[in-house]
Formats: sequence, C-alpha cells, structure tokens
Amino acid sequence: MACQSVSIINMDEQALLGLNPNADACYRQKAMVYFEQLKESQDAWEVCAEALAKGIYRDGTVSFYPAQQQLIRETLMKWLQGQLMNSQPEKPFIRNKAAQVFALTFVMEYLTHWPKFFHDLLSLVGLNPHGVDVYLRTLMAIDAEVVDRDILHSPEEVRRNTLIKDGMREQVIPSLVESWYQILGAYQQSHPEITCQCLEVVGAYVSWIDLNLIANDRFVNLLLSQMSVEDLREEACDCLYEIVCKGMAPTDKTKLVESLCQVLQSAGFFNVDQEEDVDFLAKFSRLVNGMGQSLVLSWTKLAKGGAVKEAAEALRALETKVPLLLQLLVHDDDDISANIVGFCYDYLNVLKQVRYTLLVGNMDIMLAVMKKLTYDEEYNFDNEGEDEAMFVEYRKQLKMLLDRLAQVSPDLLLEAVGRVFNNTIQRWQTASFMEVEVAIRLLYMLGEALPASHGAHFSGDTAKTSALQDMMRTLVSSGLSGYQHTSVSLEFFETVVRYDKFFLVEPQHIPIVLMSFLDHRGLRHSSPKVRSRVAYLFSRFVKTLHKHMNSFIEDILSRIQDLLELAPPENGFPALLTSDDQLFIFETAGVLIVHGESPAERKQALMRSLLTPLTDAFRLLLAKLASEREEERQAALADCLSHAVGFASRTSKAFSNKQTVKQCGCTEVYRDCLQTFLPALSCPVQRGSLRSAVRSFLHRMIICLEEEVLPFVPAASEHMLKDCEARDLQEFIPLISQITAKFKDQVSPFLQQVFMPLVLAIFEVLCRPAEDNDQAAALEKQMLRRSYFTFIQTITSSGMNEVLANQGVENVERVLFTIIQGAVDFPDPIAQKTCFIILSKLVELWGGKDGMAGFPDFIYKHIVPACFLAPLKPSFDLTDAQTVLTLSECALTLKMIHLRRVSSSLVFLSVEVCQVLQQPDAKVLKNYMKAFFQRAKL
Repeated sequence: MACQSVSIINMDEQALLGLNPNADACYRQKAMVYFEQLKESQDAWEVCAEALAKGIYRDGTVSFYPAQQQLIRETLMKWLQGQLMNSQPEKPFIRNKAAQVFALTFVMEYLTHWPKFFHDLLSLVGLNPHGVDVYLRTLMAIDAEVVDRDILHSPEEVRRNTLIKDGMREQVIPSLVESWYQILGAYQQSHPEITCQCLEVVGAYVSWIDLNLIANDRFVNLLLSQMSVEDLREEACDCLYEIVCKGMAPTDKTKLVESLCQVLQSAGFFNVDQEEDVDFLAKFSRLVNGMGQSLVLSWTKLAKGGAVKEAAEALRALETKVPLLLQLLVHDDDDISANIVGFCYDYLNVLKQVRYTLLVGNMDIMLAVMKKLTYDEEYNFDNEGEDEAMFVEYRKQLKMLLDRLAQVSPDLLLEAVGRVFNNTIQRWQTASFMEVEVAIRLLYMLGEALPASHGAHFSGDTAKTSALQDMMRTLVSSGLSGYQHTSVSLEFFETVVRYDKFFLVEPQHIPIVLMSFLDHRGLRHSSPKVRSRVAYLFSRFVKTLHKHMNSFIEDILSRIQDLLELAPPENGFPALLTSDDQLFIFETAGVLIVHGESPAERKQALMRSLLTPLTDAFRLLLAKLASEREEERQAALADCLSHAVGFASRTSKAFSNKQTVKQCGCTEVYRDCLQTFLPALSCPVQRGSLRSAVRSFLHRMIICLEEEVLPFVPAASEHMLKDCEARDLQEFIPLISQITAKFKDQVSPFLQQVFMPLVLAIFEVLCRPAEDNDQAAALEKQMLRRSYFTFIQTITSSGMNEVLANQGVENVERVLFTIIQGAVDFPDPIAQKTCFIILSKLVELWGGKDGMAGFPDFIYKHIVPACFLAPLKPSFDLTDAQTVLTLSECALTLKMIHLRRVSSSLVFLSVEVCQVLQQPDAKVLKNYMKAFFQRAKL
C-alpha cells in the first residue's frame, strides 16, 4: 500500500507537551493523534531530524525513516556538534537512543556511502567529554548490532556483519585503539565514568580485533595501572579478562598470562586476605579463573601437539597458581569462590590426565570444598529466597569438584570424608547443625562420586565397601536421626535411602530406621517440608527392602493408618500430609500388603481394610456434591472425591506380573471400588475433574483386572461421551485405544456400537466455531484431531477392520474422507504421518480382490492423489524432521498400493515411479520421493 503524503513542515511543539508524563488526558490524546499522522507522512523523518538537531524536544525518543541519506548524516553530525557545545549532557536515555541511531546508520551505510564514519566522528569529538561519551555509547551499540552473539541474525545479516568487521579491521581499528588509549589516559582522574565506559568498549572489541594492538606493553601497563584506581579496577579486571580469554597461540597465551601474573603479584593483588572490597575480589577471581583456564587450554594444545618442553612450562605455570586458586576458593564470599570453580575443575582434569597427583594440592582442594559446602547461619530454611537459591546452585558446582576429585584420588577422598564424618558424628549432640548436615551430605555425595553399578556400593572393592559400611553403621546407630534441625533430618533420610542396599547387607538396622521414618523424626516431624519429603523417601525405602519387613507389615500399617485418612473439606484442620504426599503412603501400604508373605485371604482382608474407608467416604461426599449449590464448595468436594479415586488407583501400582491382583485375591476389592467410583461420571456438576479421576482409575484397572473390567466399560463410555468438551474427548480416546489394543476381538462388538457415537462427538466438537485469535482453542482442536487419527490407527493396526467396515457405507466413506483430509489439508506433520499409516494399513486390508467393495476406486481417486498433493503443499516443510517422517509414510503407502494392486497401479502411475516402486529396498523409494518433491517445489 502506498504511503499517504501528509505535508508537515515543522514539529508541533504543542503536541509534544502531551508526551510529558504529567500531561492532561486531552494533551496526551492530541500527541497520539499527531504522531500517528506523522507516521503516515513521507516528510516525517525530516521533521524528526530537525527537531532532534534543534533540541526542540529533550525528553523522548525519535524514530527515523529511510530517505535522503546525506541529509540524515548531516543531521546526526549537527546534533552531535550541539552536544559538544552544551554545558550539560543530554539525559542518559537520549544519549543511548542517539547512539542506537548512529549505530543503525553506520550498519546501513559504512560499506557503501559512509566509509569515513569513524574518521568523521573522531574528528568532530576530539577529547570533548560529552562527545566522547556519545562516541563510546555508539561503539557499544555497534557491537550489539554487528558482533553480539546473543542476538539472532539472519544469514544475510551475518554476511553483512562479517564484511563490516573485515572492513573495520583493514581501515579503522588501529585508529580506534589509539583513541581508546588516549581516552583512558586523559579521563582516568577527571571522568572515571568515561574511563569505565572505554574499558567496557575495549573488552567488547578485543574478541575480534588484532590482539597485538591491545596486548602490548604500552596498553597493558595502562590497564594494570588502572587496577590500582578504586573507581576503575573492576572494569579494568573485566577488560583484562577479555584480553586473557582471546584466542591465540598456546605459547603466546602462556607468556601473556605469566607476564600479567607477575605484574599483579608484584603489585600485591595476590594477597587476597588483605583485600576487603568483595565486589572487586569477585571480578579479580573471575580474572584469575580466566587466566587459569587459559593455561589449561594452552597445556592441552601443547601436550596434544607433542611440544613436551612448552607443555611442561604451561604445567609449571598452572601449579604456581594453585595457592591463589585455594585462597579464592575458600573465601567467605560465595560469589568470589564460585567464580574460580571453573579453573579448579579444569586443573583437576589436568591432574587426572597426567596421572600426577599433588597430594597436598588435592587435599587442600578437598578441604576447601568441604568447608564451602557448609550452610551459613543466615540461610533461611523456612522461606528460601534468591540468596538461598544461589547457594543451592553453588553447591551443585562444588559437587562437580568433588566428583572430579573422586576421579583423581578416590582413596584420598574416601579417607578425607571418613575423617570429617567420624569426627563430627562422634560429637553430634554438641556440634552445630551446619557441621552435622555437611558431614552427612559428604557421605551422601560419595554415592555419586564413587562409581557403583546399580547402587551396589557394598560389594566389590573391599576398602571402599568397608569404609562406606562403617559410616552407614555409624549414621543409623548414632541416634543422629533425632537432631532437631530440618536440614539434618532431611539429609539423614536422603542418605539412608541413597544407601538402602546397605540394609541388605546389615538388615538388623531396619527396625531402628523404620521407627525414625514413622515417628516425630520423619512422617510426624514438625516441619511440613520434612514430612513431605519423607513420605516419598519412605516409599522408596519400602520398595527396596519389603522382603525384610514381613514381620513388621501389620505394625507399620497400623502406625500409618491416620495418615491414610481422606481429609474432608469441612475439617478445617491442616492435615499432616498433603494429598500428593498421601499418594506415596497409599502406594507404600499397597507394596507392603502385596509383597508380604501372607496368604491371599489375608492380603484381601488387608487391602479391603485399606480401601473401604475410601469408598465409604466417596459415597458420602458424592451425595453431598449432588445437592451442593455453592460453586466453591462443589470444587472442594470434587477435589476430595478425585483424591479418593487417586489414592485407590495408587495402591494398584504395587501389583506386578509375579504378584497379580488375581493371585493376591484382590479382584473383588478393586471391582467394588469401580462400582463405587463409576456413578461419579453421571454427576451433573464438576464433571471435568471427576471424569478425569475415574478415567485414570479405569486405565489402571484395565491393566490390573484385565477381562474383569470389561462389563464396566460400556456404561462408563456412555457417561463420558455425554456433554463432553475437546479435552474430555482427547483424554477419553487413549482409554478406548488401550481397551482396543489389549482386548482386540473381545471388545469388537462394543467398539462397533460405540464407534460412530464417539466419532460424531469428535466431529461435533471440531466443528464448533472459535475466534481466530483463540490459540488455546485451536491447540485443543489440533490435539483432539491427532487423538482421533491415533484411535483409527489403533483399530486398523489391531486387525479389527470389521469395526470400521460394519459402520455402513455412508459412515465408512465419511471417516475415510476425514483421513484423506488429515493427510493433505491440515499442516500438522504428526497427524499427517498417522493418516498415511492408516491409509497404508487400509490398502493392505482392503486393497486386494477380496477387499471392501468400491475401495480400489477410492485408492485411485483419493489415496494416490493424496500421496502427491500433501508433499506439494507450501506448508509441507522438507527440512523438518517430522515432515520427512510423514513423507516416508507417504512413500510406504504408495509402495503398499503397488504391492496390493500391481497391474492397475502400473497403468495408473508413470513408468519412472513404478521402476522405483519395484525396488525391494524401501529406502530407495523414500529418497526418491524426497528428491522428487524438492524438485517439484523449486
């Protein structure tokens, strides 16, 4: 559409008043109308440029539009000249916006119309502080546009940016570097903020310019001198870090790092203990980390290249940095310590490779890691915030160091942890919670640091198993589980479960630990966080050791009975466990009952006593829900009912192929549960949550009860298909698919009966109108469509073609056309792939002489064209992996047509395609199809 021309000569200063945050509504409205009109004007860029140059508006931003380039350049330079003459600089956000305009103009014109951009800029600016400020901001804006790797660029922009950088390297970089040197020297005392800006620019540009321009005595000495200036040293650190990390030859990098270290050490920067400025030390630690990692990289390259002498020098340089590394690693400030972890990790990796162990260095690093793993007294366990989250992440970094230490010196680590652990546990009653927690934590971490197949830490290497066994024995027999701090309680139970196989070796400790799980130390702890975690850990503990708990089963069940109660919504008292936590307790109870050695009659009685309270409560609550009118109360009751179903379902997870429901005599118990839960499907309120819960229970019962569930399926399906939404159908289809795949011919009559009602319900939901911009509704329909096609695929792949064939000619035709439509018209490669799988299977089933009447005609009129129409659609993206899979299924469909109808397909298709179809290897056809459609789309 052509741009309308509205003649606007000068900026409307009255309209500009409306941009003031305190302006009246009428002025703001006038400003909005004015600028909308301005956007439509071809002269708008000139008006904005003149207003900027004259300084008419000083509190906002200006957008430029493409026009006469020379005038834009002149306007920009005129504005910059005005800045040099002002006594006060513009506000920072205006300078930033101006820098963006300069940068965008530079990107568009440097290679063509303005090759002297930097010459013009530097000539005008000189050493004027206001001008230098804009110059440095412009350089950073150019870096963001041209260099910054965090910004995504199109291939064309990448090519353009490469040409810009090449041109700058050849023409202007030396003069830019000289300008930086002059600025750093001139403003060090008078304008430290400008000096910091300049240091930031040097750090940004050093990654892609010739390092020799910066890494020379003249420039580096200036940077090092600024390390001693309080206002500049953090930025100077960052700048030196970028220089150190710049790629260069390994021998040159080693020399550069060593020369920097010598100067820094002689200036006293290595005396970390004497420095009180933690912000600077965090930057310095990052610099040391960069220098250390650079030395490691140099050593790696030199060692691989066979430069033995130079590699040895790099290794010696590394070793001399270890004392500084340790000082920074053990520093009280975690940020300082975290910044050096990368160097420490890489150094340990070097020691592992050269199989050369500095025992003192390793032990010092181990002790440093153990110290830094310790919680601070200020850590807020009850209300963990950002600081606590950062410490958790820092702990993960320290764990990586511990794992690496285990690879370098496993025996040394085991010995060190054993010493710390035993010393602490012996005096746990008087030790601080931080000491006790970290001692147990170290034992826990050994589980991952020292390799063991499938957690078998207590078999194999005698020295290792003996040490771990001793520590575990000490842990469970020390009485430590009663320590009154949440962090210690959590760590105790985490460690007990991590090493649950210890109790297979020494089962005599199981009763002691069981009691700690069941009483105030575990499931009844005062902290909800501990109770919640222990519920899960108890479940894992029982699953591993249930064979050793036969004599305790009924005692355990009686002790957890109150934790298995369904908390009614009107109770008002907070339960010990949340409903999610109770799921683990019900599963645990199920495991104890099912895997116990009791006869089937006793197991049935125990399971019934576990589930009967749930079904009784369910009936009462369902009756209340049916008569409840208040919506909030209805939702609370529905939640409670859903929890009851979920708890019953969770108990069934205890059954296995060796211990089935039938073998345990529990078939009748779960059948009674089904009969109790199914009436919820006809409840007129809160249908979504209730249907979801009962549907999930049916999924479990199909697995557990097998054929016993079939009598319940028709009634359940009828209720679930009434008044359903897209999500209801989407969740119902997997249930029917599961029944179809498992029972096949047994459910064929039922499927024939329910097939068209289900399909029509799906069609009705898919045809409901929705707003164009309703993405949630569109996604729901897409997922429902996929589920529908998956259902048809399940029927055809289960050999139950009679389900579809017996629906009557009109209905069969309607379903077939939806599959063709799904294969061709909907730009959803997942659904399209499923459709072609269905079509291929139908051709196999019905494409022969004894197939369905009229189907051969359907093959040639619809299926074969679909195999060509779908890949020719613009939305069919052959660079997408899912789409390529769809194309493969499309090719296999053609192959199946050829196999089932050889003579007629040879006539129908071209000779070239048939030659490919006759190849025995399907890959030949897939590759041909891909190449064919790639050519067709050119």
